[in-house]
Amino acid sequence: MKINKPNQDNAIQDKSKTDRKQTDGSHMIELHNIIKRFYIGQPNELEILHGIDLTVSQGEFVSIVGESGSGKSTLMNIIGALDRPTQGSYFLRGIDVCHAKDKQLSEIRNQEIGFVFQTYNLVARTTALSNVELPMLYAGVSKSERTKRAKELLESVGMESRMLHKPEELSGGQKQRVAIARAMANNPSIILADEPTGALDSKTGRLIMDIFHRLNREEGKTIILITHSAELAKETGRIITLMDGCITNNGKECTPC
Repeated sequence: MKINKPNQDNAIQDKSKTDRKQTDGSHMIELHNIIKRFYIGQPNELEILHGIDLTVSQGEFVSIVGESGSGKSTLMNIIGALDRPTQGSYFLRGIDVCHAKDKQLSEIRNQEIGFVFQTYNLVARTTALSNVELPMLYAGVSKSERTKRAKELLESVGMESRMLHKPEELSGGQKQRVAIARAMANNPSIILADEPTGALDSKTGRLIMDIFHRLNREEGKTIILITHSAELAKETGRIITLMDGCITNNGKECTPC
């Protein structure tokens, strides 16, 4: 089904013209020499990411795989503009994320990236419909338009009969479908999914993965799947393996630390 995109000004494009660099345009995401350190009391520091180089092209479906402690969550937070690297550069569609102001980072998270988390992160006191409307509310979309689009999105993930239910009245799979609809609210370029099937049974997990495949195939969404599951990773077009803060396999060649 065709879903209307909310009619809103693209604040990111307008405000980031001075933050753009010349690229060949083939990569949506470009990470160069990303290092992330956490200070644990002077003079001590802990380095989690050790010089990450990574590019993701528009329309790719990639997975980032690694054991606990490999740096997956840290890398995800940087890709999602939730955290800044200690060193290195990150360009998202030509926008210099590392030097963006806090307000612009908020706009990037709201409009360019749709987040899907293992724990759903739905607002407990509101309905499924209101949860999906929320990103559009922050983006300044009118009430009538955001309600119309939220209903369309919930219908697209098979939740049209549960849109007035609160999260506590939904199963895990239903919550995750609402979370995917919410992630699509502002028609983002990228879906960043962190262990999206980790809390679900295999049948429900299959349903969620099928939705991601459809979004990638039919709508051309760039999808980055963060997972520890080798089986799920095999469904993606490219597997990026993290170990001890280094990329040991970027899906093209093995480059040990």
